[in-house]
Amino acid sequence: MAQESSSSNSGSPHYDGYCRYHVFLSFRGEDTRKTFTDHLYTAFKDQGFRTFRDDDELERGEDINPGIEKAIQQSRSSVIVFSNDYASSSWCLDELLMILQRRRSSDHVVLPVFYNVDPSQVRKQTGSFEEAFARHQKTQPSDKVKEWRDALTKVANLGGMVLRNQDDGYESKFIKTIVKEIGDKLSRTPLSVGFNLIGIHSRSNKINQWIQDGSDDVGIHVIFGMSGIGKTTVAKHVYNSNFRRFEGSSFIENIRETSEQINGLVKIQKQLLYDILNGREVKIRNASEGKIKIEDGISCKRVLLVLDDVDHMDQFDAVLTMQDRFYPGSKIIITTRRARLLKAQGVTKVHYVRALNESESLKLFSLHAFRQDHPIEGYVEQTEKFVRHCAGLPLALRVLGSSLFRENIDVWESALRKLEAIPNSEIMEKLRMSYDVLDKHDQEVFLHIACFFIGNDKDYTVGILDGCELYTTIGIINLIDRCLVAIGPNNKVVMHDMIRDMGRGIIRLASEEPRKRSRLWHHTDSIKVLKEKNDAQTKTTPA
Repeated sequence: MAQESSSSNSGSPHYDGYCRYHVFLSFRGEDTRKTFTDHLYTAFKDQGFRTFRDDDELERGEDINPGIEKAIQQSRSSVIVFSNDYASSSWCLDELLMILQRRRSSDHVVLPVFYNVDPSQVRKQTGSFEEAFARHQKTQPSDKVKEWRDALTKVANLGGMVLRNQDDGYESKFIKTIVKEIGDKLSRTPLSVGFNLIGIHSRSNKINQWIQDGSDDVGIHVIFGMSGIGKTTVAKHVYNSNFRRFEGSSFIENIRETSEQINGLVKIQKQLLYDILNGREVKIRNASEGKIKIEDGISCKRVLLVLDDVDHMDQFDAVLTMQDRFYPGSKIIITTRRARLLKAQGVTKVHYVRALNESESLKLFSLHAFRQDHPIEGYVEQTEKFVRHCAGLPLALRVLGSSLFRENIDVWESALRKLEAIPNSEIMEKLRMSYDVLDKHDQEVFLHIACFFIGNDKDYTVGILDGCELYTTIGIINLIDRCLVAIGPNNKVVMHDMIRDMGRGIIRLASEEPRKRSRLWHHTDSIKVLKEKNDAQTKTTPA
């Protein structure tokens, strides 16, 4: 997602390329156009916010101007100035409906401003709002009136900013506060997730409910699963859906990779502080100092914190040791491939990300291969073969689908034949990360299982491999910890098809000649090697 920022430090917001305006101003022109709203508009402009204000002073008709609707859709936020006569305008009320619709379908920020109006008047439609609706009841359809009432109640419940001049409120100070509030909210931008999010809503629904439960508990929820299954995508979607509900938020991506760099932990700490302090740089000399400053930052505001790809116990411990320092109602989400981290820390809230089902897989693959959610004519059979090969792994569906976009059927057939012999290198590189961190012993156990023991009884597998001087029981536990192996129903050893192919690919890469490989699992290779050995023995045996 493209972003741009002002060169000044005045709080000018970042914005994404899909939005034309930072702020849409909604107001009753007769009440505030030349006074409060004009001053507010000027303050936004002075701080670098692109702001939409309807300057049309002409008589408005029954229907709202299409340009207004387009401006709402192209704005990242709306500031609604509720004044004494706001509800008398059907135009303003229709504008409000559009703003709330935009908010429901996106991360659109809505800030109600109550200008010489009590929020309860808006919420319950009393006082001047009651008088306005008495008139609307006579001229407007009852369902439209009810829709307007519901919208006013909903937006008033969002909270907002209240100015009462009769209480000696200073408008200039009030306007500065509004501009700062919008600046703080818009500086926290959503993450780029992509558009083809098949199955993402069902996989994130329970986590969203947990975040939005209204509890003051400091909760930790772990998203767990194998590489390429979509843990980070789920976490990003949940973050985008909820971060504006919190006073501060941070999504720290690739914890494992960053922590391995020089001063990696300090980099992570700096990023976290920058995020939750709304862009304020904090100097950190070492990790110990960083921890103290983080504890100070998280203790004074509700935050949403996402730590992506946590891989070691010390990373996990660092969060848990600070749990009682978080402000009440804060939420922490962790993504990991390490099952043992969950068991060792007694984490109870765990979301296991499962593979996509057949229908979801077909849609995701088709979106990348054809730019539509189903195969085009003549490619149905080949598409189904690719989908079966991917076994519900989103990474594989995206990579293979994109690689075949606009290719003819001959290329598809060739690619299928190649996959039967050679796994896709881009997919294997991602999956192999979990294998590479194993010690030599556990790698041997993994390769044996990938080649020979998938679907076998666990006890049988342990018995055979222990006879090969391997410590199989602990080896399997370590493989389960890395999401490389699982124990399925009836105590069977199971492995995802793409993980199996990755393991066999590792052996295949060791040598082009089957006779030089450490293991043979395909009958044609085994027969070929036995025949070569038999022929060699025949030649050396005296007649």
